[in-house]
Amino acid sequence: MGDLEIRPAVAEDIPAIVAMLADDPLGAQRESPDDLSPYGPAFERLAQDPNQHLTVAVREGRVIGTLQLTVIPGLSRKGATRSIIEAVRVHADERGSGLGTQLIEWAVAESRRLGCHLVQLTSDASRTDAHRFYERLGFTASHVGFKRQL
Repeated sequence: MGDLEIRPAVAEDIPAIVAMLADDPLGAQRESPDDLSPYGPAFERLAQDPNQHLTVAVREGRVIGTLQLTVIPGLSRKGATRSIIEAVRVHADERGSGLGTQLIEWAVAESRRLGCHLVQLTSDASRTDAHRFYERLGFTASHVGFKRQL
């Protein structure tokens, strides 16, 4: 299988990341892998923000997984810092290999290293397989989430 490297994303990773984001029914509606023009400026905003950690998993020079870890300082919970894991994706060829677990374990360890007291994530209500996956990794479905399109 080769050695796995989990590292910060670089601009050259954008096509592979966007392809993974688009490779499911929900992502196919939201992403545009054939037009990468909106992703460059978004990547630059992430790269300039020290609380954003866009991460890729690479094996044998190929990007095979990604996630975004956001660190949020706060006043609640006695001033606790928390992290949010978002946009977890594993390349179709790697699903079932344990890579998703490795990415989440990396994000939890990185959150601890960054002084976070809580790590949270959201998952679309339709992603029931993902819900079971996160529960196996020790996450609990503790809140109801809401979104509003702007």
